[in-house]
Amino acid sequence: MRPAPAAASAVLACALLIGCATPRGPAEARQYYEKHLASQLVPLIQQAVRFPTVQGDFKARDEQKAWLIALSAKLGFVAHDTGKFVEIELPGPQGAPVLGLVVHGDVQPVDEKAWSVPPFDGTLKDGTLYGRGVADDKGPLVQALLAMDALSKAGPPRTHTVRLLVGSDEESDNLDAKEYLKTHAAPDYSLVLDYLFPVVVGEKAWTGLYLKATPGPRSMAELPFRVESLKAGLSPSIVPDRAELTLRWIRGVPAWGTLLEKLRARPMPEGTRLEVVEDYGENQTIALVVHGKSAHGGVNLEGGRNALVALARLVDGVLPASGENDLLAFARLAGQDLYGAGFGLTEDDPVWGHYLVNVGCVLPAEDGRLEMKIALRRPPPTTAQEIKAHLRDIVFRFNARTGANLAFDGYWDDEPLSFDPDGKLVKRLLAAHARTTGSEGRPAVAGGGTYAKRIPNSIAFGMWFPGKPYPGHDVDEQISVEDLHQGTRILIEALCDIACGPKIEEAFEK
Repeated sequence: MRPAPAAASAVLACALLIGCATPRGPAEARQYYEKHLASQLVPLIQQAVRFPTVQGDFKARDEQKAWLIALSAKLGFVAHDTGKFVEIELPGPQGAPVLGLVVHGDVQPVDEKAWSVPPFDGTLKDGTLYGRGVADDKGPLVQALLAMDALSKAGPPRTHTVRLLVGSDEESDNLDAKEYLKTHAAPDYSLVLDYLFPVVVGEKAWTGLYLKATPGPRSMAELPFRVESLKAGLSPSIVPDRAELTLRWIRGVPAWGTLLEKLRARPMPEGTRLEVVEDYGENQTIALVVHGKSAHGGVNLEGGRNALVALARLVDGVLPASGENDLLAFARLAGQDLYGAGFGLTEDDPVWGHYLVNVGCVLPAEDGRLEMKIALRRPPPTTAQEIKAHLRDIVFRFNARTGANLAFDGYWDDEPLSFDPDGKLVKRLLAAHARTTGSEGRPAVAGGGTYAKRIPNSIAFGMWFPGKPYPGHDVDEQISVEDLHQGTRILIEALCDIACGPKIEEAFEK
């Protein structure tokens, strides 16, 4: 018996609905990524890397913002330039809770001559992507966009709005989050894509010790040469891979032989080397150039080889009294080891570990003096005011002992951050990582700080894998393409879980 036309239409409609009601979940979202989006990952990161968004390059910052807003519109997202942050939203239902994803679009400075590839080209070679920011943090920026796109096109129905926040001065003044929060509410909870998988439950405090000295002799020179100049490093958060001290002969015929013989006989720390550049023409100078290896000053301090500390040890006892020599003498004190022994900081907590101390740079200050910046990654329980008083006393005693006049300053506005490893959101992130990778991961404690300290209810989640030296801030910053894809898969899994489920009440509690 043939059904009536109306009944037949109803049956057909039902069949079509059944056929279209294919369940959408993390597997479908990941499959969509592999089929439609994965090929875009490297080209988009290359485009982002080509904006040299170092501190002070406002043209590159603004051009990257415009690129980011245009790309977001193309992907179907809603984007707003709020000033120092760009907001990119994948809307959920009206009144939905907001899951934040937080990255930064600025990068650390580079010494282009030290790179084997152009740092702002985004070079792809043998399955590895090179360029400033590919790991920290432009790679995660693009990974977040593509994970959001996969969620939008093939993920489960969303219960949350997903809001990507892209900051602009995390690597320098770090004021963007404070400015943003004056006029914008923070998401209900956020994932900061700027550290390690599977999840970071502790971040040490970032403390900066800044010392200034007046360059030049501070007494009548008793040696036939004087210090002409001193320069080392790029930033307190980068292990310096180059330090240069120039000496000028000032009395009689230059006779550098005895000094050079003494210096060349001194052993250099492993991984560093001395280069002597002699100019016996009009300048009558020699430049002592020490080469080391750069690395992130908090995440991969042990992987660096500090050229500034090596230079300070090399010239111990051979320089005339001067502001430059005072800074080098203090660098020897601070650089006794990587963990604060020179400052009497010997703590070794079973969870938080040691202090980390990076004698980062000596550069000209705006007032004409030389400034040395030393970054300390500080574990609890010492507070910022306690470490400030401790370091002030060390500098005071150093000046009294040596006759130096180093001016004391620093950055003291940071404190450690910690989370309950059994908190609800932490466990959800651990589970998402385990489902994607097939292996259990342990929560990490970070030597560096992230936006999790600046934006309420935020926690660092990826996008680097433990067990590999972290390349951020390093010369030839690099990451394998496969790690970029795997990190994106993990993020898709986490988004399909959190952004498509009920709001997590008291997300950081058990």
